[in-house]
Amino acid sequence: HHHHHHHHHRRRHDGHIHGAARTTGTLFGHRKARITIAFQDTPRSVPRMLVELGTPTAKFIQEMGASGLLRVALECEKKPAAAGERSSSSPRLLEEPVWSATINGRSVGYAARREATESDVRVMQLLHAVSMGAGVLPADMTDPADGELTYMRAYFDRVVGSRDSETFYMLNPDGNNGPELTIFFVRI
Repeated sequence: HHHHHHHHHRRRHDGHIHGAARTTGTLFGHRKARITIAFQDTPRSVPRMLVELGTPTAKFIQEMGASGLLRVALECEKKPAAAGERSSSSPRLLEEPVWSATINGRSVGYAARREATESDVRVMQLLHAVSMGAGVLPADMTDPADGELTYMRAYFDRVVGSRDSETFYMLNPDGNNGPELTIFFVRI
C-alpha cells in the first residue's frame, strides 16, 4: 500500500490510524432512492455488510460535498441477556439487523442491514477495478423513476473500540481538500 501514502493527511487521527484495519467502503444508489453503504475487505471481495440509510443517495452525496463533514451514527439497543444466557451470545455488532440513524445529529429514521441483491452484486462487479472514486454507472443501470445509479468509493479505516462500538473513517483521496465522512456503529 506504499503508493497510497500521498493520500494521507493529518487530521485528528493522522491519516491512517494505528491499529486500524483498512477496508473499502462504497456508497451507492439510484439518485432518488435510498443510499446503501457497502463495506468490503478489498475492492474485489464480496461485501461483508450492506446497510441502507433512510436518505436519498443524491441528497446524501450533495450534503457531504456541501458541508464537507458528515458524521453518520448508527445506534441500536443492547438487549438484556435472557436468564442463563451469556451476554456474548448477542450478535456481533455489525450483524445487528436494524439501527436508528442520524446524520450530523439529525435523525434520518432507520438504517437496515440487508443481504446483497442481484443489483448490488452487479454494482460490485462493475466497480471491482475501482479502488477509489465517484461516478455514474452505465445507462442500463438507470431506473426510470429513481434516476441514475451513482456511487462513491473510498478506503476507510475501521477502528473497533469495543464489542459495542466500531468507527469507519473515510480516507480521502483528495487529501485535506475533500469531504470527511465518519460512520459510527454503536450499541447503547
